[in-house]
Amino acid sequence: MTLTAAPVPSAKTVRWEIVIVLALSLGKSAVYAVVNLLDKMSQAPLSGQTTTLNPALDDRQYFDLTYQVLDIGFALVPVLLVMHLVWIRGRNPFRTFGLDFRRPGRDLAWGIGLFVAMGLGTLAVYAAGRAAGVTTAIVGSDLNEYWWTTPVLLFSALRHGLLEEIIVVAWLFDRLGYLQQLRAGFGELRTWASGAVVPGHPVTVLVGCAILRGTYHLYQGAGPGIGNLIMGLIFGAVYLRYRRVMPLVVAHFLLDATGFVAYPLLAELGLFGT
Repeated sequence: MTLTAAPVPSAKTVRWEIVIVLALSLGKSAVYAVVNLLDKMSQAPLSGQTTTLNPALDDRQYFDLTYQVLDIGFALVPVLLVMHLVWIRGRNPFRTFGLDFRRPGRDLAWGIGLFVAMGLGTLAVYAAGRAAGVTTAIVGSDLNEYWWTTPVLLFSALRHGLLEEIIVVAWLFDRLGYLQQLRAGFGELRTWASGAVVPGHPVTVLVGCAILRGTYHLYQGAGPGIGNLIMGLIFGAVYLRYRRVMPLVVAHFLLDATGFVAYPLLAELGLFGT
C-alpha cells in the first residue's frame, strides 16, 4: 500500500500527542508508581514489603484468564495509537521504528546480547537494593498453575516489551527529536517521510526518556528505578546507533519472560522474593 504524504504537524500538535499518549500509558504509570512508592514508605520499610508483578485477578480460573487477557489487550492500545499517529502522517511505523523482520539475525543477536548483559545487571542492582533496604521483595507471579499460566505470562512479557520500547524509545525519541528540529528552525524535515526523526540533542532525549523509564518502575523501590534508568540509557543508545527497536523488544521480552516464567526457580535460588 502506498502512503500518501501528509502535512507535517505543528509543535503544539505534537506536544499534545505526547501528553495524551503518556497520560494513557506510561506517564500515568509513572505518576502511580511515585504515589505507590510514597504510600509504601509511609507504612513500613521497603525491605519488609513485597511487590507482585503478575498478580491473580480472580479466584476462579476462567475469570482470572479473562481478566488477564483483557488486561494485556487493553494495555497495548496506546501502542496501536502511536502506530496510527505515525501512519496517518504518511509514514510506515514498522519501517520507521525498525519493528520488522528485515534483519532477523542481527536483531536476534543484539536482543540476546542485551538480555544477557541487562539480566546480570538487573540481578546485581536488585541484590544491592535489597541489601540497602530500598527495594521491595519482587514476586514474578502469583498465578495458580493452570494450563494457560505460562502462555499468559509470555504474552504479559511481550506486552511490556512492545509497550515500553515502542512508546518510550522509538516513538518518543522520534517526537522529541521532531520538536527539537522545529525549535532549531527546520520546518520541513528530510527524515519525515523516509524514517525516524533524528534528535538534534540526542543526549537530552536519551536521559529524559531513561528517567521516565526509571520513574514508572519506582513502585518496586529505588533499586529497580535506578536499574531501569540505566537500562533506558543503554537501550536508548543502541536505538540511536542502529535505529531499530526490534532488538530492544526481543531483549525486554526475554528479560520479563525469564523473570515471570522462571520465577519459582529464581526464588528458590534466592534471587527474587527474598
